[in-house]
Amino acid sequence: MSPIVGVLALQGASREHTDALGKLGTTVRQVRLPKDLDGLDAIVIPGGESTTISMLLESSKTFEPLSDLLADGLPVLGTCAGMILLAKEVLDGRSDQRSFARIDIAVRRNAFGRQIASFETDLHIKDLEDPFPGVFIRAPGAQILDPSVEILASVKRETGEETPVFCRQENVMVTSFHPELTDDLRLHQMFLEHL
Repeated sequence: MSPIVGVLALQGASREHTDALGKLGTTVRQVRLPKDLDGLDAIVIPGGESTTISMLLESSKTFEPLSDLLADGLPVLGTCAGMILLAKEVLDGRSDQRSFARIDIAVRRNAFGRQIASFETDLHIKDLEDPFPGVFIRAPGAQILDPSVEILASVKRETGEETPVFCRQENVMVTSFHPELTDDLRLHQMFLEHL
């Protein structure tokens, strides 16, 4: 029996994640309300606008029950805005923005620049043989706060500094980029293999 994976569908790229997971034979449920969380084996928090998603989580009364499930170990993949919502610290967030604080990273929103600075690059991801197409749109960048966080991919900046863009800690995986905007299903497959 395939796992039931929820995709938070309040705002952002939920349809693309739903399609990618469906192609891998997964049972997918779009999550908009607390009742949609029942019986999930994992959840994806997609890209979008992190402050808007945070406010919609509050207004739909979904933030607290999802936070409880994540604290109890529900596996989660957060992409772009999802990375921000899962980070322990948001360096430049709004004062009223909440995060689930499930991975020991600090993130800077728009770390690579605004929309006009969006870019694509081949990423060398640990455990994947061939490069993965990284699509970065107003992407956050991570700073590692605890050595137990595994860096699976980084991007070299013009300064020569390496910025982590794909991290894992226990049951939490986060990316700065949008794997759902490519036809490459390997990252979603990697997430499912850790369930």
